[in-house]
Amino acid sequence: MQTVVSGIRPTGNLHLGNYFGAVKNFLRMQDEYNCYFFIADYHSLTTHPTPQDLHNNVRQVLAEYLACGLDPEKSTIYIQSDVPAIAELSMLLGMNAYLGELERTTSFKDKARKQPNNVNAGLLTYPVLMAADILIHKADKVPVGKDQEQNLEMTRKFAGRFNHMYKQEYFKIPQSFNYGEALVKIPGLDGSGKMGKSEGNGIYLIDEPKPLQKKVMRAVTDSGPTEPNSPITEPIQNLFTLMEVVSTPDTLQYFKDKYASCEIRYGDLKKQLAEDINKFTTPIREKIVSIREDEEYLRKVVKMGREKAQESAAQTVEEVRQIIGLKRF
Repeated sequence: MQTVVSGIRPTGNLHLGNYFGAVKNFLRMQDEYNCYFFIADYHSLTTHPTPQDLHNNVRQVLAEYLACGLDPEKSTIYIQSDVPAIAELSMLLGMNAYLGELERTTSFKDKARKQPNNVNAGLLTYPVLMAADILIHKADKVPVGKDQEQNLEMTRKFAGRFNHMYKQEYFKIPQSFNYGEALVKIPGLDGSGKMGKSEGNGIYLIDEPKPLQKKVMRAVTDSGPTEPNSPITEPIQNLFTLMEVVSTPDTLQYFKDKYASCEIRYGDLKKQLAEDINKFTTPIREKIVSIREDEEYLRKVVKMGREKAQESAAQTVEEVRQIIGLKRF
């Protein structure tokens, strides 16, 4: 069975875009592959979070993924910093990563531009740590978003360079994960683009009914159709796209027909959409709260993941040490 490795950023709550994108893919992967899913708390240190926020974010994102269906019996779910061998492999790979190529990465240049007073070494060596995350479990496939494609290519470069330098095909050259079908792109509430944390246009799985309804009622619309069967404008199509994933087909068709006949009332559309989103997210939200408060269960999940990840990682690092020549007396 092929191995898949993917990181989870502890940077805030999951929204509907995450759920119908990464989460749905993860749920499918865990039934078809040997999966390692880790919460990337080392990576988050490049932005200097406070200790309390970091721990709470790790706890929250762990609870949310478990509530969505990630299964610790099917996959290895662990916290990155629980596996010190990752840091050691990152250091060893970094000995053959060169300053020029790291400075040229888009992720480094973007982050350095956004946080000019905090251009730390972790930002520069981010691709090396990401490579260690992937190679430590000898991954075959890695699901990556557009913003991480270059870093995956760096991982492939580091793996190939190691194999060439030490004249053996030790590391697999991981491939970008692709099911061969387009993901559902969930739009935000601002009339354009996709749902995202930084855009501030998200509907989160943890949102309570009243705040959720307020968000939906503020969603951008237009002045309404002026002629029967007018083309659907982007803001309204965005609302219909949200309806496609949370409402019944007849509900969606009802509002599309009202739009086509110029009888649509956007207030009614938004109220129905808010009701349907709440109906969809309520069971997940309740499960998130339940898991987040279950200290014993969280400890069990983390311990199980740590032990499985450490076993795989320790073997890889020991083999790498032997190949490099760092042999024990």
